[in-house]
Amino acid sequence: MLKLITLLGFFLLEGFSTVISGCSKESVQEFNVAINRLDAALGDVCAQFRLGRAYDNGDGVGQDKETAAKWYRKAAEQGYAKAQYNLGVSYCYGEGVEQNYEIGVKWLRKAAEQGNINAQLGLGVCYYYGKGVEQDDKEAVIWLRKAAEQGNVSAQFNIALMYYSGEGVYQDYKEAVRWFYKAAEQGHAKAQYNLGRSYFSGEGVEQNYEEAMKWYHKAAEQGDVMAQFNLGHMFEKGEGVARDDNSATKWYRKAAEQGDVRSQATLGACYYTGKGVAQNYKEAARWFRKAAEMGHAKAQCNLGVSYYYGKGVEKDYREAARWYRKAAEQGVPQAQFNLADCYLHGEGVEKDRFEAARWYRSAADQGLEDAKKALKELEGRGEK
Repeated sequence: MLKLITLLGFFLLEGFSTVISGCSKESVQEFNVAINRLDAALGDVCAQFRLGRAYDNGDGVGQDKETAAKWYRKAAEQGYAKAQYNLGVSYCYGEGVEQNYEIGVKWLRKAAEQGNINAQLGLGVCYYYGKGVEQDDKEAVIWLRKAAEQGNVSAQFNIALMYYSGEGVYQDYKEAVRWFYKAAEQGHAKAQYNLGRSYFSGEGVEQNYEEAMKWYHKAAEQGDVMAQFNLGHMFEKGEGVARDDNSATKWYRKAAEQGDVRSQATLGACYYTGKGVAQNYKEAARWFRKAAEMGHAKAQCNLGVSYYYGKGVEKDYREAARWYRKAAEQGVPQAQFNLADCYLHGEGVEKDRFEAARWYRSAADQGLEDAKKALKELEGRGEK
């Protein structure tokens, strides 16, 4: 002990930065652990917390969640808010201790009552989902608001959502927009998307397509899929910006490549018609298939069309009828009409005029004029 204290005295005299110059990051971390271990053993609350964090992250010492929780507890029991928060998280996730939301919430509350922002957010989330406490939207709002007012971006976004949906508070689109804006200004992508949506729809703010475009673009640049799709839609329709099919396709592609089904179906249509991109039936069929296999009804119908006419795939009436049926069963009138045609002519299915009439009727009931005419012709021949 005397040698270590003497060594520490040397560091203080010579200057810490001089001693560690040229040392690796790992060496510095190991040195810090040694210092913190000494101070922690002497009851220094900050050192106990830092030692717990070192074990938690594996900085300068082998990662050990159990030992991390032990040191967090020592600091937490002395009232150190950061340690109380980390210990609460350890219990909520079962890291280093047996998972127990009730105990986790107890420590989160202690830290939250001291003003710890992350603990306030965490406690609000626990109340929202009923983890470790009885579910209570109003209590969730109370704690989320405390964190939001301290500038926590996640809390700002979540309280905005609660105002938007009327959970724990009276529904108030203006208040939702106010909090979306605060989070959006801090770069929160989902808040930017929601703020754009509010400007687009005029909910809580005067409708303004230019502002919607601005916020969608910020979110889209961060990779938000829904913003990318909506941005593509606005370019396609010329809403808030000059119509630009090339830009529309660019954003549809970005969202499609992230697996967004609507964008995949739309991109397929762009390739099929040559809108904003060189016409390419093979690419159209590829994107239709991706969306169709995920259950997108219109993509299923369009893939059926591709098979029926042999556009981008080998002509195959059986496959066409199969995809028409999937879309028809989801209520797509054009698919119902196309499937009826298949039954009427025996293309890809056994010829069956009664089935044809049934599907024509389904499409006609939804207002499809071609289906009404076809059904009338069948009925005029006494074929119902």
